[in-house]
Amino acid sequence: MEAFETGRSLPAQTLDFWFDYTCPYAYLASTRIRNVAERMGVPVSYRPLLLGGVFAASDVPQRLFASHAPAKSAHGAADLERWAHRLGITLRMPAGHPMRSVEALRATLACKIDPAVVDGFYRAYWVEGAPISDPAVIARVVAAAGHDAEEVLAAIALEATKDDLRRRTDEAIALGIFGVPAFVVDGAHLYWGQDRLAFVEGRPRVEPPASPRGGHTLDVYWDFSSPFAYLASTQVDALAHRTGAKVAWHPMLLGGLFKALGTPDAPILAASPAKQRYLMKDMFRWAEYLGVPFRFPSRFPMSTVKALRAYLALPEERRADFRARVFRAYWAEDLDIASSEVLSGLIGPDAPAILAATETDAVKLTLRKATEDAAARGVFGTPTFIVDGKELFWGQDRLELVETALRV
Repeated sequence: MEAFETGRSLPAQTLDFWFDYTCPYAYLASTRIRNVAERMGVPVSYRPLLLGGVFAASDVPQRLFASHAPAKSAHGAADLERWAHRLGITLRMPAGHPMRSVEALRATLACKIDPAVVDGFYRAYWVEGAPISDPAVIARVVAAAGHDAEEVLAAIALEATKDDLRRRTDEAIALGIFGVPAFVVDGAHLYWGQDRLAFVEGRPRVEPPASPRGGHTLDVYWDFSSPFAYLASTQVDALAHRTGAKVAWHPMLLGGLFKALGTPDAPILAASPAKQRYLMKDMFRWAEYLGVPFRFPSRFPMSTVKALRAYLALPEERRADFRARVFRAYWAEDLDIASSEVLSGLIGPDAPAILAATETDAVKLTLRKATEDAAARGVFGTPTFIVDGKELFWGQDRLELVETALRV
């Protein structure tokens, strides 16, 4: 079997799992990584790092969740609950999160990175809510895994152990790691996030079977300016067919939403250089995984006001085709969708009338109100999906969870 991703070969030869105990998604990954490695036919190499050191190198706030807008923080909490439920594991957010982890990481090194110790510290933090910097907790975890607690506690204070953790953290930064969980396959292919484990495996995507139960609604919030909204837009019709969901598409002006929320106009460009490089690679991976054309445009960010207004000015029955054509024009063909000439070609013979309508107060107000309505519903980015008017999911990488909700 060939890998879905250009440059990858199967079977893989090595798999490195980079982690810190303070990240809930790294905890989720820790419960899955051995099964993933077994399917890949490779052993897991556990690689502890100090996430605070990585954040400091990337100029990222140490309390990352606290820096998010309220709507994004609420989604993050719901997202963790959904993943934990889907994976059948217990995850409880500790009252003091994020808690200090450096002593636990040094203890892990002193135990020669025993997977049983890794599991024990994750369980202590994310199930018990125990302070894993407490010597009593450390002693309990390492002793349960068969190690001499007294020797481990002594090793934590050694300069050699401290230097080892610093060296490993520096190594992770040099690899381009900016967060955890991170995975490096065959020493060259970096993946970030427990929701990228399918990419880690490298196998081509298999579309789920159809099971159209019906009765569900799916609201999709989007703007042409988002590469991830484009990727999601190529999958929604098939998702609706498989599940029987009734889809409603809601255009909005992402820049206007960001302004209302105090978010940078182009969050990708506000990320650290390492994260920017990764996100760029991630877009192309998603396109390959989904089997859709993708080319990062030479004009980015792009003003999409005129294109969105044209969409709203069109008769309802023509909007789906126009939406697909504009997304493809920008994200696969590198066309200037702010240009009236380009839009005219995408609209058709009545382009002059449609473009004239984009300057009317009625169409302008419709787009403005659509953006305000999105913010009122808790939307903070695109693509956003709301199932049955209640459950909000953000990102094309959450379509798996959206589909699960639509199959209930």
